[in-house]
Amino acid sequence: MEMSILSLDFLAALGSIVLLDLLLGGDNAVVIAMAANKLPPALRKKAVLIGTAGAVAVRLLMTMVVVWLLTIPYLQVIGGLILLPIAVKLLLPEKEEKEVKAAQNLWGAVKTILIADAAMGVDNVLAIAGASHGSFLLVIMGFLISIPIIVGGSTVIGKIMDRYPAVLYGGSALLGWTAGSMIIHDRLLGPVIASYAGDMGAEAIRVLLAAGVVAVGYVLTRRKIAGCCE
Repeated sequence: MEMSILSLDFLAALGSIVLLDLLLGGDNAVVIAMAANKLPPALRKKAVLIGTAGAVAVRLLMTMVVVWLLTIPYLQVIGGLILLPIAVKLLLPEKEEKEVKAAQNLWGAVKTILIADAAMGVDNVLAIAGASHGSFLLVIMGFLISIPIIVGGSTVIGKIMDRYPAVLYGGSALLGWTAGSMIIHDRLLGPVIASYAGDMGAEAIRVLLAAGVVAVGYVLTRRKIAGCCE
């Protein structure tokens, strides 16, 4: 999908990518800190820098591959459907964090950071690839803007999300909207939807999925909270 770099569509897509990066990648800095926790201060800083650079490179490569894969017929539909439970999960109360084992040496810490980040970043990669509309430039610009914010300010981001739940609901709705966009832009299914439902029908799919994941997430969250209080 070709978009002018100064067009409103391009800027809106870039804003979506940065927001999704912040919402889904806020735990990356925690992983990095835990992996390098047992190293001496001098080595710890080195491990964080190398590990972060490596993690960004791996995440960027994964996203590029997924952007290309989504050009294959029906894979956008599958990706959109996979994204829906991720959108709901964003609203659910967090479980206990999985322990990330601290490494005893520099390269052990770097390896731990790379493996943990790749494993935890699948939802992020899928969401960014879907929001990019096939534009590699959007992916790269989104990463360049959001990664420094994530690494440098993950604590602040976490506090904002805790204090203002509306941010999470907005992020969840954005993921639902992105899932809808992926489905209606599928190489084979997209033209079928356009011919039968038209532009209004396509927009309705995005709105319904955005509202749907927020509603489901809200109901499940209330049930979990009620269950914990019993």
